[in-house]
Amino acid sequence: MSKKVLYLECFSGISGDMTVGALLDLGADPEVLKQSLDLLHVEGYEIKIGRSSKCGIDACDFDVLIPDQPEYDEGHMHHHHDEDHGHAHEHHHHDEDHEYAHEHHHHDEDHDHAHEHHHHDEDHDHAHEHHHHDEDHDHAHEHHHDHDHAHHHAHVHRNIHDVFAVIDKLENEHVKELAKKMFMIVAEAESKAHGLPIEEVHFHEVGAIDSIVDIISVAVCVDNLGVDDIVVSELYEGSGHVHCQHGMMPVPVPATVNIVAANHLQMKITDAQGEMVTPTGAAIAAALRTQDHLPEDYQLLKIGLGAGKKDFPKANVLRAMLLETKDQVQTGIEEDIWKLESNIDDCSGEVLGYTMDRLLAAGARDVCYAPIYMKKNRPAYMLHVLCDGSQISEMEEIIFNETTTIGIRRYKVERTILKRHEAKAKTAYGEVELKICEKNGTVYRYPEYESVKKLCEAAGVPFKVVYQAACEAEINE
Repeated sequence: MSKKVLYLECFSGISGDMTVGALLDLGADPEVLKQSLDLLHVEGYEIKIGRSSKCGIDACDFDVLIPDQPEYDEGHMHHHHDEDHGHAHEHHHHDEDHEYAHEHHHHDEDHDHAHEHHHHDEDHDHAHEHHHHDEDHDHAHEHHHDHDHAHHHAHVHRNIHDVFAVIDKLENEHVKELAKKMFMIVAEAESKAHGLPIEEVHFHEVGAIDSIVDIISVAVCVDNLGVDDIVVSELYEGSGHVHCQHGMMPVPVPATVNIVAANHLQMKITDAQGEMVTPTGAAIAAALRTQDHLPEDYQLLKIGLGAGKKDFPKANVLRAMLLETKDQVQTGIEEDIWKLESNIDDCSGEVLGYTMDRLLAAGARDVCYAPIYMKKNRPAYMLHVLCDGSQISEMEEIIFNETTTIGIRRYKVERTILKRHEAKAKTAYGEVELKICEKNGTVYRYPEYESVKKLCEAAGVPFKVVYQAACEAEINE
């Protein structure tokens, strides 16, 4: 069975608005996005969707406008957009104190946008005055409902729980889960950067609107595209420094570095001056990625380009590609399976059993123990865990937290798998659940243990009797 794979090529960095633009250009429905944002009942902003030229390349330009905040942080008129700096819109994070640091006036030369937010490189004929894009904006999404406290934004803050409360207004559970995952990744990175509990990390009101809209928009668009897997390239980042309320900060900023390290993302530092990867962009990459590498065989279905708001020597765009893989039954290879191993000689059987339960509950493909002898001839166990590349961090955290091990080996393995699906068969003892596998036209059936066990206990017959009956019964697909 073929799969649809989304590939994000981050050769000019990644930010929230660049990602939304690329996904919309790839085919995500702007009306579905607009309807989802309407459910949030967040006021004081509007979105604009248009076109922009970056180094002669046409791309979709997504903007979150905050029209009633002209005086925030003098000269720092928020519309953000990471793009601006490459990172744009997070206008609040970026530098360690970013994200919620609330006063990020990065104005150094590295940021052409100088935050006048009209900026926006020459490439933007529509000058990014945040009014551009009239062209394709029927859905302009003008969310400035009468905002009582519109002029008090600068004094209002949201913590992670407040943000989650906004996200919970959505109806799509997958979108809510994905949006919360992205926000939590950013919050954890900022928490580490500031040395504060996550609950005490606050988003500036304006910054929170930008981030909420960007992150939820990414989640909505990904869900709308209906992809099975997502591959993210290495993140190309600039160099130099950005200016914030605490002084000059090196690029990449602390929050971005924390996300990259915690989620095992690959980053390549370039000599381009300025920030190309924003904390929100890094969080999007970490949360969306389900595979580390492109499949060996695929067909390219469509390409989408999302524009950034800054100019670099190369086009400041995020390229998204929609791929369709060939039937995995034909190739017989499933990529990106990782094996984690650890030798443990000082841990009780109860702890090892509990650890296995936790790893399997967290999504490990398989977990097993093998008896071994270690130094001084001590009886011990080797723990084996099979998981996806995106699960490595979570699996290692469980192993270190639950066992006494002080080291974990890991390496990538390839495996040949059979096409399989679930079915049921009617026997004289009742209905049995089966796993049906196929290879080169040969069909194998494997009765599920728990299903057979249940019938054995009810009928009072040996396990092998029910098992054999299940193997011979007619299959109900």
